[in-house]
Amino acid sequence: MDVDEYLARLGVGRPAAADLATLRHLQERHLTAVPFENLSIHLGEPVELDEEALFGKIVRRRRGGFCYELNGLFVALLRELGYNASLHAAQVFRADGTLGPPQDHAAIVVSLDEPWLADVGFGRFARHPLRLSGVDPQSDPDGEFLVLDAPHGDFDVLMGGKPQYRLERRPRPLTDFVPMAWWQTTSPESNFTRSLTCSRLTSQGRVTLAGDQLIETVDGVRHEVRLPSPEAVRAAYRVYFGMTLTRLPVPPGESPLTEEAAQPDTAGAAK
Repeated sequence: MDVDEYLARLGVGRPAAADLATLRHLQERHLTAVPFENLSIHLGEPVELDEEALFGKIVRRRRGGFCYELNGLFVALLRELGYNASLHAAQVFRADGTLGPPQDHAAIVVSLDEPWLADVGFGRFARHPLRLSGVDPQSDPDGEFLVLDAPHGDFDVLMGGKPQYRLERRPRPLTDFVPMAWWQTTSPESNFTRSLTCSRLTSQGRVTLAGDQLIETVDGVRHEVRLPSPEAVRAAYRVYFGMTLTRLPVPPGESPLTEEAAQPDTAGAAK
């Protein structure tokens, strides 16, 4: 891995120490610079859980990804910087309070003086790492979080009093997530195949592009606008996410916006 190139993608220099302050800064910069997105599914691109492939997509092509991709590459960066960091599987809580399938999320545990949860692949979530050994609510710029003991030594992570996911205590290699990543990118029951999203943290809130819907939250106020043309959608990807797409992803159940959108994507996203 070219660590300096990855850090440049995040807009930071090489840190002096692998400590909590640096981890907080790296996580926030990652959430700000690298979007949570599922465009590959709707562009017909393969999702490869391989460090070299992920580096090429996220760093060199300046794209984003979803949990296995974002946390899968971020954990490799943390290790290169001297952190004791590992990937852990999680089950996401559904709206009715039941748990989703095993390994439907991947997050990172960083061992410092105590274990910390770092997650740059869950969309709207904690901006800063969370103490896994904490028993009190933890305040974050993006909400209040609570980590509770769960069966079998696992952890339940709550945001605003609502359970988000159950984190396994045991670490896993990135390859363990390949079967579930395949399901997430191919199954008609997957939320990722049924929706199109690209979202990132901003200094004042969050910006999201869902198909032709541009949603900006600024200081807690939500602004939503429908973009009028494929050209406007393409411009939004470039302006808000730094992506120069050669073609647009096709939202589920819709036809390509232009004839050009149906052509193979050979360039991906440019710097």
